[in-house]
Amino acid sequence: MPAVLFGSLSTLADTSELQRDAYNRAFARHGLDWSWSQEEYARLLQSSGGRRRVAEEADRTGVQVDAEAVHHTKSALFQESLRSTPLTPRPGVLETVEAARRAGVRVGLVTTTAPENVEALLTGLEPHLDRAVFDVVVDSSSVDDPKPDPAAYRYALSVLGEDAGSCVAIEDNLGGVGSATSAGIECIAFPNTNTAGHDFPADRTDRLDADALVGRVA
Repeated sequence: MPAVLFGSLSTLADTSELQRDAYNRAFARHGLDWSWSQEEYARLLQSSGGRRRVAEEADRTGVQVDAEAVHHTKSALFQESLRSTPLTPRPGVLETVEAARRAGVRVGLVTTTAPENVEALLTGLEPHLDRAVFDVVVDSSSVDDPKPDPAAYRYALSVLGEDAGSCVAIEDNLGGVGSATSAGIECIAFPNTNTAGHDFPADRTDRLDADALVGRVA
């Protein structure tokens, strides 16, 4: 049975600005005078890895920073925001899930973010989207290597018992697209607020076309 694989939190609900806000509040909590503008954050998102971004900012500014501690604070603040902010699915997400179910196509969420982030997002989306629709959910506890490594997608394929050619992935960032394509999976770029200006090496859309997307694998 083929599958549609959503590749990040922001392919379901655009949480990118909540992430940026959480970083900036974490910086303040740790006594840092950093503040990432939307333009700067968009540039940083061209490569993967939140802890790495914090460590690189410390190197750039010449400040001694516990990048792990800052990132931990950021994650806690982000999860609070996911729980307290009304979340709505992005355009075409619900229609794509419904079309997949009607066509007998399975649905997955394939991330390498923390399981706590996934849990907070799915809880926040429950008024709109039942988490039971996902036949597989992958997070950072599932694999050792984060995206852009293809491990997360290969793990999802293994759980589903699927070949890469019978699936399509939806990703909102360059690292995610690279992860999916390295696993041999066709990928559609679905940029979020802060990755819309990136040059994706894949077909891209601002609204998922449910019938066309499911038709690629059904």
